[in-house]
Amino acid sequence: MKRFAPILLMLFVFVAAPATAQQLRVGYVDMKQVLDNAPQVLAGRDKLDLEFRPRNETIEFQERQAQTMDDRLQMGNLAEDARIRLDREVREMRRNVNRQKEDLRDELSFRRTEEVQKLENQINEAVQEIARENGYDLILSSPVVYADPSLDITQLILDQLRLEYEADKREQSLR
Repeated sequence: MKRFAPILLMLFVFVAAPATAQQLRVGYVDMKQVLDNAPQVLAGRDKLDLEFRPRNETIEFQERQAQTMDDRLQMGNLAEDARIRLDREVREMRRNVNRQKEDLRDELSFRRTEEVQKLENQINEAVQEIARENGYDLILSSPVVYADPSLDITQLILDQLRLEYEADKREQSLR
């Protein structure tokens, strides 16, 4: 074993030297937090809310109408043929409302995905800019199994996106 000690020591020096010579700088971005808090995302949500609110309000109105009709049915003071007709109308209205809700949910989901995809490049560029400015060699994004909180640069990314958002707003107001 004594004969191999110098060889092992030299091997350790050759392997360990490059690792200590250049320290790898790693950062982590919690994309869920970015997608929940970036001003561009919040503005997109507001835009979608305005776009889909009228349809949602119509559905809610129809639900209230169906409930009123159902309450009238529950009173039990209707003639048999009127009760049957009203029951059929309530069931048809509820089917229609459920179909409209599903359509609205699907379209809203599609539009949300569309809005996030529009922002994907801007988020990636912000991450790359922060990485270059701060000397990061590697940036990981969620989901990861574990990231030490000291590696989290999510707030830097949000700050960068906020600056870009404000600059875009100023530019639009000058037009």
